Amino acid sequence: MRRATCPPLVCALFFAAACKPAENVTPPEAHAPASLVALSGAALFIGAGDIGVCGSRGDERTAHLVDSVLKADSAAGVPTAAFTTGDNAYPSGLDRHFVRCFSPSWGDPKKRIMKVLRPTIGNHDYQSARGAAYYRYFGDRAGPAFKGYYSYDLGDWHIVALNSEMIVKGSANEIREQQEWLAEDLRNRSKRCTLAYFHHPLFSSGAHGSNRLMRTLWEILSKGGVDLVLNGHEHHYERFLPMNAAGVVDSVNGMEEIIVGTGGGGLTGIRSRLAPGSARQIQGRWGILIALLGSEEYRTSFLDVDGNVWDPSGRKCH
Repeated sequence: MRRATCPPLVCALFFAAACKPAENVTPPEAHAPASLVALSGAALFIGAGDIGVCGSRGDERTAHLVDSVLKADSAAGVPTAAFTTGDNAYPSGLDRHFVRCFSPSWGDPKKRIMKVLRPTIGNHDYQSARGAAYYRYFGDRAGPAFKGYYSYDLGDWHIVALNSEMIVKGSANEIREQQEWLAEDLRNRSKRCTLAYFHHPLFSSGAHGSNRLMRTLWEILSKGGVDLVLNGHEHHYERFLPMNAAGVVDSVNGMEEIIVGTGGGGLTGIRSRLAPGSARQIQGRWGILIALLGSEEYRTSFLDVDGNVWDPSGRKCH
């Protein structure tokens, strides 16, 4: 079958249960009920990029989806965090765009999202004085102002949030500082499994195509033992086989990249010629990525706003 289908009320899939997690249990599929997630001891990492557009219902629909899953898994005692892969507020990340276009959906204080949200910056956010409004809106949760890269632990995983705009438009000194910080952060981490997320993908079959400026960053991530990379920028979903920085499939040392720029912005298509290593592509659907992060492996699924579950996948950590 091409996809599995959830009931219309997605919350029903993620019902709450008070369970004591077991150790070193293989996590279930990413769209599994919250009770099974709790039993496995996995953490939930959920989100998307390219989100807040005034006059569109896409961001409200993805926000409802994220909030429903977060509430159920939190009630079951699952460690949870939400993420964005940049371009949080269109068209140019001004204060009014965050207030009018992001706050009614993902930024709604009545939702759980903002309580656990750890964003990253995108090119549209950056258009406002190098992200000034972005840093004002998110505060400490976005990392140091005008740097925007930071790290934290979630369950058995180390998570790294990066500023790819700094690579595209920053000074040589800013680029070097982030790279040095990243290499040191990865050397000093205490967790075996690691996930990194940022806006611009190295590999893409979308309208923007692959961005070779991200290659040095990818090399540092790979050398540092990162397992999974999440990106936005392209307004579609795409999962790549484990790749090395040269763009070659490497099942031993490569990292899996997933693009999920489907948070509410205008959706775009896939090029007829796929980028090397592209394993799954979904276009024309708003949705979110659900990642279950276990002690030694992870599971991911793409959940669209109509309740359809796409591309269940997963892999063991290095």
